[in-house]
Amino acid sequence: MAKRDYYEILGVSKTASADEIKKSFRNRARQLHPDNKDSGDEVAFKELAEAYEVLSDAQKKSAYDRYGHEGVKGSTRDFDNVDFSSFQGFGFEDIIDALFNGGGRGFGGQAGRNGPRQGAHLRYDLDLEFLDAVFGVEKKITVKRLEDCTSCEGTGASPGSELKTCATCQGQGQVKQMVNMLFMQSYQVIACPDCQGSGKKIEKPCKDCKGVGQTRKPREFDLKVPAGVEDGTRLRLTQGGDKGVKGGPYGDLYVVIHVKEHERFIREGRTIHLRQPISFSMAALGGELMVPTVEGSKILTVPGGTQTGAQLTMRDLGVPSLDNPARRGDQIVHLVVETPTKLSKEERKLLEQLAELRKEKLTVGKGAEAQETVSAGASQSKKGKHKQNANNAQAEAEPESILDKIVDVFRPKNGEEKED
Repeated sequence: MAKRDYYEILGVSKTASADEIKKSFRNRARQLHPDNKDSGDEVAFKELAEAYEVLSDAQKKSAYDRYGHEGVKGSTRDFDNVDFSSFQGFGFEDIIDALFNGGGRGFGGQAGRNGPRQGAHLRYDLDLEFLDAVFGVEKKITVKRLEDCTSCEGTGASPGSELKTCATCQGQGQVKQMVNMLFMQSYQVIACPDCQGSGKKIEKPCKDCKGVGQTRKPREFDLKVPAGVEDGTRLRLTQGGDKGVKGGPYGDLYVVIHVKEHERFIREGRTIHLRQPISFSMAALGGELMVPTVEGSKILTVPGGTQTGAQLTMRDLGVPSLDNPARRGDQIVHLVVETPTKLSKEERKLLEQLAELRKEKLTVGKGAEAQETVSAGASQSKKGKHKQNANNAQAEAEPESILDKIVDVFRPKNGEEKED
């Protein structure tokens, strides 16, 4: 399959400046990078990364402009072999830094492979209780990370054995590789495949690390979770990741917070919602009751005549702001009036007396339904006659449709007509 034009992939013209190329790349990369759940496309992202690597480098861009893809053949990294699944859970900037800035996961460039490289970043998922997320907490977490082997001190060689100079690269750690271009041949410097760029060959590999120079060990960290963290918050522990090779620094540890649901509280940003049942008497008369908050039970004053669905605000009893813990949200109490389902004789008698005092009818009198039916029939008859008189062109009135009946319900009563 023929490769697409790099300028077309980036969406820029051949006269685009370096800043325009960089801006276009970052805009497209944010949409295509594999960590984007909505529009991520790993294949398209790799294609975009290759195009940017060429057009962002003045020499490679010049060769590409003159000879096309043949002019840069062999001078770009093999992005097809980059495992982007290892980046899952990390942000866009982490991936870009790792690919083009020589940090993170060691895909920097050929020169970086011969010297110290930063270790890989690690991810740790931490489950938090609801209240711990609200007020903050200190946790101890244990992470298995790569560190230099204590037996060989990171050399990869058994104690007492010697490290011989690599015969392939003569201890340089690099070799030249011929690259065929369209009208010429060129050389590029790559890491020695026999010693992986170290310049040394291990005579007797270390038994503990199998010659790698590193082993994975459990390490405990003290993590301070700030007040107000939300589900999905990512905390960074500098140098908490894997140890870099050849004396390189540690990567970072990213702790992803997962907040558990509470049995009564529902969080919305810095606001906490609570469903609070109240009695029929409390709703009618008003009063005070104790309601739960994140700080324990507090007094809530309920006004008389409260209806189901009423909302009362308890100020400054919500979640602290992550940037400014002194500022807090509110707690919204959603009141629900509970109607008693079982009544004693005395309770029933009191409610009947209340209905009598309020002149509330609890039953419909005998004959009311029949009377209403007759009245409705008379009304319909009158309307039918009026309609028949209004349509002189017809010999006989047609039966009313269901639409007509619905419209009649909303017509003015007692012969009163509305004016336009």
